[in-house]
Formats: sequence, structure tokens, C-alpha cells
Amino acid sequence: MSSVWLVVMGVSGCGKSSLGAALATALGLPLIEGDDHHPKANVEKMSQGIALTDADRAGWLATLGQALADAPQGAVLTCSALKRIYRDQLRAAVPGLRFVFMAIERAESERRVAARAGAGEHMFPASLVANQFATLESPVGEPLVLAVDATAPLARTVAETTAWLNAGSE
Repeated sequence: MSSVWLVVMGVSGCGKSSLGAALATALGLPLIEGDDHHPKANVEKMSQGIALTDADRAGWLATLGQALADAPQGAVLTCSALKRIYRDQLRAAVPGLRFVFMAIERAESERRVAARAGAGEHMFPASLVANQFATLESPVGEPLVLAVDATAPLARTVAETTAWLNAGSE
């Protein structure tokens, strides 16, 4: 397989970090954890239960696009990429960018985020899940997008994604 740049995307709680890490390992690529690149102001807003705006996300997406472009052999990025304009901004940084959309029902996302926040494992409170679903513009039908079931076993999703990549991911 030639160089691959891949974004694992979806709402909070869908499992982006788990799938991204597993795919990075399987593909021998670096992992770029999108949440690690949020500016302090964004982290503070989310921690307070305040949803990010397009303006809040613009610089973050530019940073992520540059991180992808700076990975000449490819990379796996975890990023919500909720709107088409966000995905298009990332595509502009790396032509041929592929996306794995982790589809999940709102109730399951809320359950997962509440459990994670309750354990002190993440900055994102469950109260923001509704906003993520309201913001989400499904990427299904866009080029180079694979939709997967976020509740499927991780090994199955990794196998499905690698098979899609090996098939040319059209």
C-alpha cells in the first residue's frame, strides 16, 4: 500500500481514539490525536460545557491539516470533522485524504461520554453530545469515506478499514 493519510472521525464517544490507535499500529503510521492539538481556550470552553464554534475550530483544523501534510509517509488523525467544510479544509491540506466515519446512535454516545467524564478521563462533558449531533453533517456519499459501526468489535472495524484501504478505498 502506498502512503495513506486517514482521518478517523465522528461525534464524541464514538471511539475515534481507540480505532485511530489500532489503525496506526496496523498500518505502521504515526497517530495524530486531534484533541491534543486544541488550543487552551478551546479546552477551557469544552470543559465548561460550552460548544465550540466554527471560528474556534478554524485554527485547530489548520494545525491538524499541517500535521497531516508534515507526515510524508502518511498518518492517522483522530478528529471529529463534523461538518463538510471542516473535512474540506483537511482535504485541502492533503489531497486524497480518506475518512473513516464512526457511526453511532446518540444514546450510546451519551452513555459512553458520561462514563468517560465521570471517570475523569476526558475534557468533554456529556452535555455537549447533543450539540455534536446537531452539528454533524454526515460524510456518507462523499468521496473516499468509509462508514463503520462504532459499536462493532474493534478488530472487525480495523479489518474492514484495512480491506477498504487495500482495495483502493473508492
